[in-house]
Amino acid sequence: MLAIHQFVAGFSGGDAISNEASVMRSIFRSWGCKSDIYSEAKRILPQLRGEAVDVSQAVDNIQEDDIVILHLSIGSVVNNVFKSLTCKKVILYHNVTPSHYFDLINKSTAYSLAQGRKQVKELAGVADLVLADSRFNADELVAVGYGDVDVLPLVLDLSKLEISVNRRAVKRFDDGLKNILFVGRCAPNKCIEDLVQAFYYYNKYVEPASRLIHVGSFAGVERYYYLVMAQAKELGLENVYFAGSVPQDQLNAYYSISDLFLCMSEHEGFCIPVIESMVHNLPVLAYKSTAVPETMDGAGVLFDEKKYEDIAEMMGKLVSDATLRESVIKLQQSRIERYKTRNLEKELMEYLGVLL
Repeated sequence: MLAIHQFVAGFSGGDAISNEASVMRSIFRSWGCKSDIYSEAKRILPQLRGEAVDVSQAVDNIQEDDIVILHLSIGSVVNNVFKSLTCKKVILYHNVTPSHYFDLINKSTAYSLAQGRKQVKELAGVADLVLADSRFNADELVAVGYGDVDVLPLVLDLSKLEISVNRRAVKRFDDGLKNILFVGRCAPNKCIEDLVQAFYYYNKYVEPASRLIHVGSFAGVERYYYLVMAQAKELGLENVYFAGSVPQDQLNAYYSISDLFLCMSEHEGFCIPVIESMVHNLPVLAYKSTAVPETMDGAGVLFDEKKYEDIAEMMGKLVSDATLRESVIKLQQSRIERYKTRNLEKELMEYLGVLL
């Protein structure tokens, strides 16, 4: 039986790469292929250990005619194992966050990211096929010595955004306040401190009856999380809520009760929450950085500089100006339709066709 396996640096229930790997595994199995997800045992979420295989078993399990796809995103043992395999190999590049963002927050993460950048260069020429989930990421590979790199946007299951909403969360936060939302790990490259600062100007000078909601894990970046919490306290902000990592129905609830998605991130290889916000008809206001403009694809509103007063003013317009809001949402709906009408499963099959 033909086998298409995937390697990931870690496997959990909430991160984008794990979610994509799960969706792709379902696709491969629907093709009649054997398909497993491999990761380091210690990087597999305990409750998901039945869903992934310890990468130490890969050499014994994987045959020469098999295909292995490496989701490349950080320094990891799986990258070295992938390099040593004699099967057909594919790299799917998600970008590696520059390590300097974590130098003062988590030395271990900074080291893994630095190793990831090194391993990206070492893997040039190793794979039979190289893909990236954005042109920004593809160009980065070309710049470090890769040949042709094709772009395959993240393969997402958008139906999960619409199937269930946590009513308790809706009842708690749908209380008349204007909710400003950001979804993404509480990490330095996401610039949560800039998010809080922009919200300060919006809350103080534009709309006092407002709340900032951040949804995303702060595991491993607790030092940064407490710094941001202290910043909010020093600014006298009372309505700043850090939800942490949440299940899908709660995430859907936060999208449904929010008035604006604000992104201040400085490094994104794709930025899935932009797409998710658009699915929920939530206007997106984002800093023009890395792959964010490409993901927005002409929709939403971008800004070039982090001038908090100007950002706060635009936040007010997008929340309260019905005509502007409707026009932005209309363009976002068109962008989502462009994404939905792409047959990414077919594109994936075409890319793998030469190996199949």
